[in-house]
Amino acid sequence: MQELLDLIHQKKEQLDKLRPLSDVQVKNLKNVYDIQLTYNSNAIEGSTLTYSETKLILNEGITIGGKSMNEHLEAINHKEAISFIEELANIDTKEIRLIDIKNIHHLVLKGIDNKNAGAYRTQNVGVVKSDGEIHSFTQPLKIEEEMNEFIEWLHSQTIEEPILLAALVHLKFVSIHPFIDGNGRTARLLMNLVLLQNSYPQAIIKVSNRVEYIQAVETYQQSNDNDYSDFYKVVLQSVNDSLDLYSKIVVDDIQVI
Repeated sequence: MQELLDLIHQKKEQLDKLRPLSDVQVKNLKNVYDIQLTYNSNAIEGSTLTYSETKLILNEGITIGGKSMNEHLEAINHKEAISFIEELANIDTKEIRLIDIKNIHHLVLKGIDNKNAGAYRTQNVGVVKSDGEIHSFTQPLKIEEEMNEFIEWLHSQTIEEPILLAALVHLKFVSIHPFIDGNGRTARLLMNLVLLQNSYPQAIIKVSNRVEYIQAVETYQQSNDNDYSDFYKVVLQSVNDSLDLYSKIVVDDIQVI
């Protein structure tokens, strides 16, 4: 893991030398990342939209025949949520508030489930693990307390490596599972918020790595000693790939269409 982390640091240093970017480069990169992040994050949660369909919806405003209205809204909402965390990236990680997290979630579910958008769930939820056992998340009456503790933990963190902090933010948040739906997407957006605040490109966890990603989360939740290693590897690889994409677009001056 340290070898990959060192490689990432080297790539990050090279990326920093390319800054400041032109307005055209910034716009180009945003378009690429908006589509990549939206397609993969929603596909992980079961959206049937293809990459090309997601691109048409976000760039052309085209309605895709045979696809549900909710899937269209999931794509549009996710792009809005990315823009929101890009604005939040101007503040320090220690200034993230609970209302910011609720606002991210509200954007994710807006128009899909307005009743629950930005509101903590009021019922017990769990997930069936790979071994057939059910893992139960935080009970509704304890969610507010645990989310307050989550924010306090975040504000008190002294972890020097931003990527590992971003990964932990994801793990701890998704393990509370404070909302009835949209927790995974919100967790990945929170993770990317921390990365952006530390001048890293957003990590694209690809749907092709869905099984590895979910198993890494499950390993952490099953572990008595909080085994982060598998999830760290998933996030580190995603950041590494994202740095490669970022660098190729900027260095080769590719206008992605």
